[in-house]
Amino acid sequence: MSYQIWLAYILACWVISISPGAGAIASMSSGLNYGFRRGYWNALGLQLALLVQIGIVAAGVGVLFATTPWAFLVVKWFGVGYLLYLAYLQWKAPTQSIEIQQEQPTKSVAKLVLHGFLVNMSNPKAIVFLLAVLPQFLDLSKPQWIQYVIMAATMVTIDLIVMAGYTGLAAKVLRLLKSPKQQKYMNRTFAVLFSCAAGLLSLIHQ
Repeated sequence: MSYQIWLAYILACWVISISPGAGAIASMSSGLNYGFRRGYWNALGLQLALLVQIGIVAAGVGVLFATTPWAFLVVKWFGVGYLLYLAYLQWKAPTQSIEIQQEQPTKSVAKLVLHGFLVNMSNPKAIVFLLAVLPQFLDLSKPQWIQYVIMAATMVTIDLIVMAGYTGLAAKVLRLLKSPKQQKYMNRTFAVLFSCAAGLLSLIHQ
């Protein structure tokens, strides 16, 4: 993986992590219910699941690329199409009130980590998303496992930073999300970002 491709991957990771999803909602809920110090353990569980999912994608994609020469093009254009599909869904996403019930801070650290792990692992779209994105940044002339380690470390680091923001600023973020107008602007901003990401992926060649 060249330095330029890694920088493009870093940008993609920021877009992916900041985009509202189950992990963001879980982090905001934990921040509201348990405070930052305890609630942030939820983010650790999210990252453990993310590492498992990246491992699944890496194993499957490695075998696929080794046995099928044209597989990269198929995966590449699948990724472009999927990102455009996500852009469409984000653009059309309805605005709705987000309500998170307050709980007493009785969950142990282990239960918070497990909760975060289950949130990510129970979301099959996460693996599909990783399959659509990660292979685009591979240099097939170099060992893939090293590149996957770099990508995993990069994505986990960025996601931890983003989830810290969601956890620590949960109340403020939720006030913005409760406004239909703010939700509409946010959804369409991410729709544009997903479309731009699809355009960038379409230009990558191996």
